[in-house]
Amino acid sequence: MITGELKSKIDRVWDAFWSGGISNPLEVIEQITYLLFIRRLDDLHTLEENKANRLGMPMERRIFPEGSDDQGRKYDDLRWSRFKSAAPREMFEIIGERVFPLLRTLGGDGSTYSQHMKDARFTIPNPALLSRVVDMLDGVPMDDRDTKGDLYEYMLSKIATAGHNGQFRTSRHVIQLMVEMMAPGPRDEICDPACGTAGFLVEAGEYVRRTHSSVLVDAEQRKHFHESMFHGFDFDGTMLRIGSMNMLLHGVENPDIRYRDSLAENVSSEAEKYSLILANPPFAGSLDYESTSKDLQRVVKTKKTELLFLALFLRLLKPGGRAAVIVPEGVLFGSSTANRELRRILVEDQKLDGVIKLPSGTFKPYSGVSTAILLFTKTNSGGTDHVWFYEVTADGWSLDDKRTALLPDGKLGPVPTVDFGEEDHAKNNLPDALVRWAQRDSDELKRARTEQSFCVPRADIVEQGYDLSLNRYKKVVHEEVEHRSPLEVLADLERLESEIQQGMSDLKAMLG
Repeated sequence: MITGELKSKIDRVWDAFWSGGISNPLEVIEQITYLLFIRRLDDLHTLEENKANRLGMPMERRIFPEGSDDQGRKYDDLRWSRFKSAAPREMFEIIGERVFPLLRTLGGDGSTYSQHMKDARFTIPNPALLSRVVDMLDGVPMDDRDTKGDLYEYMLSKIATAGHNGQFRTSRHVIQLMVEMMAPGPRDEICDPACGTAGFLVEAGEYVRRTHSSVLVDAEQRKHFHESMFHGFDFDGTMLRIGSMNMLLHGVENPDIRYRDSLAENVSSEAEKYSLILANPPFAGSLDYESTSKDLQRVVKTKKTELLFLALFLRLLKPGGRAAVIVPEGVLFGSSTANRELRRILVEDQKLDGVIKLPSGTFKPYSGVSTAILLFTKTNSGGTDHVWFYEVTADGWSLDDKRTALLPDGKLGPVPTVDFGEEDHAKNNLPDALVRWAQRDSDELKRARTEQSFCVPRADIVEQGYDLSLNRYKKVVHEEVEHRSPLEVLADLERLESEIQQGMSDLKAMLG
């Protein structure tokens, strides 16, 4: 966790950006991302220098050129370790007029990050703000993966307050639940075809580090972890830059984060390549047939993006590969031919493992759409015996636009770090959902359909036309009410009538 002091610094810098005229939080994070990348280049250059000095040999790879430019200005001045001590106005000129042009032409360190920096634009409006941001970033220990990762996560959390821009960020506790359920391993090939800020890939990396200590010890596994385990696609350049930096700051050196319009491009080269898909793709409505991948149209004839993404996931997964993906709830019960066919494919041709209904406030403040998590395995030969259903009614946060935490930090998310009681479950169902997911082929089979989770046999789902909405199968418990016999009710009515008549007689006697 980052300290309160560092959070306060970030908040002050954020406020300075806003008062300086940059009100789009994505642009704020983008500018900070550029500066973090510039600092990384200097760190890499310093490593190369130290190695050359130690071996008594020339540097193998220089990031910053030797000597001076045609105006006699030293290239060394472009390094973070040099310009961070300059006066604000001088620093502003160095970064805006020299460092950024170098970023666009140098090719950086040859990594996926440098590819996304080619069109870098410097938009910090004044020297004073730049100086404050550089001071703040210089105070972050970049050799501490947890600190720098948490720093970036804290900045990304501010996107959620940005109205329509919030669509780029899935709540971290929901991501954690999906990753814990899928339990990625060190040999997985993990893909998010709409990666945004790379939250799913980051969390999957953290899970693998935590549960498979050998991943960074064995040379082959280490290479796979840094270069071929994580794959993310997006068609927004800002997202690619932010997602790449998020991965880097969480200790993944060179992930495959690249430009791709996932629904428009044919995926023949990517078909059956990945063993795990984690995603919350944007659901924008409809696409033209002309702009839709022919590969996907062969799976399902539709213009609906939510269905096209499901078809894409099935194409990308290897046989035996598994997926945890968020869909709008309408996918579970939509009556169109394409809707029913995709659900039939999941149940009959693949193995549908589970459906988790999320509360309608999960993605507030920027969306009130009801959503669900689909969990399935690609088999190409069926295998669905039963489907596990779970209804999340509380995820640890209030379900209004404020999304205020209802519990202390240690009791939030799917894996609490402190004692977690029954009263806590009423405010956070995620730990229970994770435990019951692990029991879906054993104890959960015995649960009644009046419970929060239960299993439904495939035959029942087929009978309901492959409807996957939880409410279709959940039974409501009716309270037992003791009814009186008709004779008792009649006796009461006669007694009441007699009392009314007696009252009327008494009233007449009093009046006259």
